[in-house]
Amino acid sequence: MPAQPTPMMAQYLALKEEAGNCLLFYRMGDFFELFFDDARKAAGVLDIALTTRGEHDGQPVPMCGVPVHAAESYLARLIRAGCRVAIAEQVETPAEAKKRGGSKALVARDIVRFVTAGTLTEEALLEPRRANVLAAACEVRGSIGVASCDISTGRLEVEECEPGAFGAALARTGISELVVPDEWDGAPPGAIVRSRGEFASGEGERRLKAIHGVATLDGFGALSRSMLAAVGGLLAYLEHVGRGTLPFLQPPVVRTGGSSLAMDEATRASLEILAASGGGRKGSLIDAVDRCVTGGGARQLAEDLAAPLTERDAIAARLSLVGWLNDEALLRDDLRATLRALPDIERALGRIVAGRGSPRDLGQLRDGMVAAGRIRDLLTGREGAPPSLDSLVPRLGGHAALIDLLTRALVPSPPTERSQGGFIASGYDAALDELREMSGNARRSIAALEAKYRKETGIAALKIKHNGVLGYFIEVPAKHADALMAPNSGFTHRQTMAGAVRFNALALHDEATRIAEAGGHALAAEEAHFEDLTGQVVAVRNAIAATAAALSRLDVSAGQAERAAEGGWCRPDIVEEPCLEIDGGRHPVVEAALAGSGDRFVANDCRLGANDRLWLIGGPNMGGKSTFLRQNALIVLLAQAGGFVPAQGARIGLVDRLFSRVGASDNLARGRSTFMVEMVETAAILSQATERSFVILDEVGRGTSTYDGLALAWAVVEAVHETNRCRCLFATHYHELARLAETCDALSLHHVRAREWKGELVLLHELAEGPADRSYGLAVARLAGVPANVVSRAKAVLEKLERGRAETGGLAAGLGDLPLFAAAADAQEERCDTLSDRLRDLDIDALSPRDALDLLYELKREAGTGS
Repeated sequence: MPAQPTPMMAQYLALKEEAGNCLLFYRMGDFFELFFDDARKAAGVLDIALTTRGEHDGQPVPMCGVPVHAAESYLARLIRAGCRVAIAEQVETPAEAKKRGGSKALVARDIVRFVTAGTLTEEALLEPRRANVLAAACEVRGSIGVASCDISTGRLEVEECEPGAFGAALARTGISELVVPDEWDGAPPGAIVRSRGEFASGEGERRLKAIHGVATLDGFGALSRSMLAAVGGLLAYLEHVGRGTLPFLQPPVVRTGGSSLAMDEATRASLEILAASGGGRKGSLIDAVDRCVTGGGARQLAEDLAAPLTERDAIAARLSLVGWLNDEALLRDDLRATLRALPDIERALGRIVAGRGSPRDLGQLRDGMVAAGRIRDLLTGREGAPPSLDSLVPRLGGHAALIDLLTRALVPSPPTERSQGGFIASGYDAALDELREMSGNARRSIAALEAKYRKETGIAALKIKHNGVLGYFIEVPAKHADALMAPNSGFTHRQTMAGAVRFNALALHDEATRIAEAGGHALAAEEAHFEDLTGQVVAVRNAIAATAAALSRLDVSAGQAERAAEGGWCRPDIVEEPCLEIDGGRHPVVEAALAGSGDRFVANDCRLGANDRLWLIGGPNMGGKSTFLRQNALIVLLAQAGGFVPAQGARIGLVDRLFSRVGASDNLARGRSTFMVEMVETAAILSQATERSFVILDEVGRGTSTYDGLALAWAVVEAVHETNRCRCLFATHYHELARLAETCDALSLHHVRAREWKGELVLLHELAEGPADRSYGLAVARLAGVPANVVSRAKAVLEKLERGRAETGGLAAGLGDLPLFAAAADAQEERCDTLSDRLRDLDIDALSPRDALDLLYELKREAGTGS
């Protein structure tokens, strides 16, 4: 029979079962200890020593630990490694445990919080300039509801999407953690799985009403059942990780289809909007344009770039504020200087409402609201200010009473920890001041008592000392101890040391008790004041959040204006007609990189309109085709995000969806080769792009044989021109595609210029009209360092191939006579016949509602209209 575990180990095992697959931080004194497999895993991630403590089932118990005072830094490393942690704290003192169960009673512990990637609020665990988003998703009747929040700021968004758009919704949000119901086939890998019962739309509705104190949710917008189900799952998870305490959540923002520029996962990755292809911020679009001076502003800018607007008036409002601050350089400098000194009041508020706040957070709110008032005074009454400023300035004030309270109550620089007190200002509470004076006079009163005892005993070496075990005690050299050992001396022996003896005395005991009680009462009084101040903040949390949001918007606008002034960027003209007219456009990221090396970026124009909406662009590798494609996509994105753009002039017709298929890589985990990835992305474009979309395509068809690739590229160009009818830049090396200009009236030919000079290739990076004369592939190979004998051999092979092509009429011979979409029409007719036969033989009355719905989805897929 195995030995029974010790009481401590039994307690640990019970808590570990409750923690599930989370690492358990088990509080023991000044350390968080980990045992068994948790210890092995944590020791490997944290690179700390793995030891043992006692035995369990006859085997040594692996153990490691981290100091409580440094726990945040260790938690940060564990979270970055993909771990989740449960924090088990002591929920009673040793004295309380002894009183409850005797001298051998084990101190009670309980899990007080789960620390996960999406539920962080601590400054040390968060990136200041990046939102930390937790999302929950649930499918209801064929639609997926997504609820996402950043609990460090309280922002909550909900949306509904079709299954095919779910990946794009997650990519736009940039989530740190996703929660889904069990038994859902559409759940992405790595998601946190919870009980399906938590994703009940009725429960989500009830909880939202209770949180915001409303009888109806109509004021928040149209919330579907799938949205409410996702909200229910999100709130249940937040309650679980917070052990019953919900964080600060603002009223939900309902994101509807079409309210923002749609971009799929491939497009976001291709354009490197918030992260570069190699990971990290360096080399991304946001890295090149971010001039915000506050964390809140940087997070708002990231949100703007991730979800550009599609409403002309909303875009114009943002552009007007950026334009005004661009013109008012001195005002912009003053505004940015004041913003730069702001604390992150959004996240300080989030910690306070979540019950994880500190005196320092209260001080940050006080200082932030004071600065907001200065900014309001700076911006009030300015001539020529845009109307959009009128909606921001009023939100910067209205906190006079709270500012006054926090100013009177708090010291100028409150500490992070409140357990030691010292954060309530003198003069705020007379009773507290008296307790502090009593406790603070301890040194004087103890010194007076020491002098008294020396005089009474005649022992000049007598001292009163203090330590954490004995408290205050009297110490004399051993040779004087006998005098104090006498029965009527008034002293009580406590401890004999080598060369010294320690005693207690009634007066010393009374004084020590008085000092300890005064200190304890002072700490209790400060704690009570902290709770009261926190309650005052929570009562006006929505108004503070509105101030923080206004400050972030001002920071974004001032930062955009600063970036425009730096680079000579222009204000885009946003129009309804489908056009894209860019004068001297530049790629913001590439231009910034070239500037660092002293090189100049070559600007290029772009002219797309109703009669010239598809450009076919040829030219050599490294000539700048991909850069030209991307820069125009980024200019559209920046413009609809409400910022100036890197160009001399820009007239942009509103874009509903942006697609980028520029470069591809293997996705071996999903069983897809490079060419398969390319075709999947191309298929998404052809099935989703509308007449108001903007598409950039680079080298479609290059991943397969020459004939297959040319055929695919040819058909894709025709489809984009005739069916999608969107604005499109199509880069290719297939010169044969130039013949499409004969049949596609809205297609024009362009190329990036290059010259060979004395055997060397000179890339001009300039765009010119007309088809490319050749690809300069061998010259590029030579530049890349391909051995000369290989290049020479390739040249000989090329000459032979070109002679053969000249004799046979080339790869594209006969394509000009091929009826446009003839094959597609035949396939469509055949598909219609098949569908007609199926419908004719269908017994509708025999179908259940579920069978009928499944059949509709199946027929829709067969018709080629998506799922």
